[in-house]
Amino acid sequence: MVVGTRTRKWFAWWVTWRPDVTLVPEMADQSSPWARPDTVVEVEPAAPASTGAAGPSRGPATATLTRGARSGAVTRTAEPAPPPDVIEVGPDDPVRRNQVIMRWFGVAAGVVVVIGLVITLVMVTSGRTGGPGPFNDRADAPSDYTPDLIKRCPPPSAYPEAQPPPPPPPGPRTVDEETGISYKAYGSPWETWPQTWVGGTLRVAYKVGQHFITEHYSGGDYHASILSASTPATVNDALAIDLKCTGRQVAADVRTQYYPQPNRVEQIREEETRLGGRPAWVSVFRLHFNDRDLDAKSELVGIGLIDVGRPAAAIIYISIPDTHRQYDPIVNEVLDSVRPV
Repeated sequence: MVVGTRTRKWFAWWVTWRPDVTLVPEMADQSSPWARPDTVVEVEPAAPASTGAAGPSRGPATATLTRGARSGAVTRTAEPAPPPDVIEVGPDDPVRRNQVIMRWFGVAAGVVVVIGLVITLVMVTSGRTGGPGPFNDRADAPSDYTPDLIKRCPPPSAYPEAQPPPPPPPGPRTVDEETGISYKAYGSPWETWPQTWVGGTLRVAYKVGQHFITEHYSGGDYHASILSASTPATVNDALAIDLKCTGRQVAADVRTQYYPQPNRVEQIREEETRLGGRPAWVSVFRLHFNDRDLDAKSELVGIGLIDVGRPAAAIIYISIPDTHRQYDPIVNEVLDSVRPV
């Protein structure tokens, strides 16, 4: 059929809309716009005008639309193949793989070494290495936790037996249940002891008793006192006490830790005896000292260490400054009044 001018315009637009179709110039006017891409369209041209000369006649012209062909009258451009979905990797190289693994191992080992060096440096400079060293200023923990008093005075092989306690003397009494003794109490100016006082290197804690203030000085208040406490004196479950050794250790601690230094001791009484029927060590002495802040220049001291049948021995401590000598007899009165509870 003959393709008119209007049809050719429409066909040109259609080719523009279909970019996959290539229009061959010499055949553009002879392609049918409604032909399917896979259909062969034959167009019969008009009979040629007579030229007056004989010549071979031309057969019918044929326009062929072939999908995907690169040659022909009218062809469709072939679509490029899509890129592969899988990235191709070269062949596995075991030598290179081992080199990479060893390189990572080396980096990890280096990091561990650096961290270890930093931790060691911190421990050494802070003195926390746990052992002796130039930067470790911490003393080693003692392997033996036995109190010094027990180390110095081990239990004796022979020991006196306790006797039944005599009845307590009449009058008010101070009872110290924790220590295990009771003793005579006094009225004014004596008052109930109001606090816990820890004294000396033996760390004896005095919690019960009586006192009154004899004077005020730059260091605080000076007291007359009747106090009781206890101190560990036996090993494990043993009940036997080296009374002489332990009693002297307690008296020496009182002299060196409770009073101004230097001082001079005037020994009045020192013996192993019984207090309230219990084995005891008694020490009575006067300490002389010279402290310019104190009016008192000496003090009468009485100490009794009593075995009350417990691992800890009871202590009775009496002190009378020489500014109140009228109370000196109290020392022996209190010692004689001690009874177990």
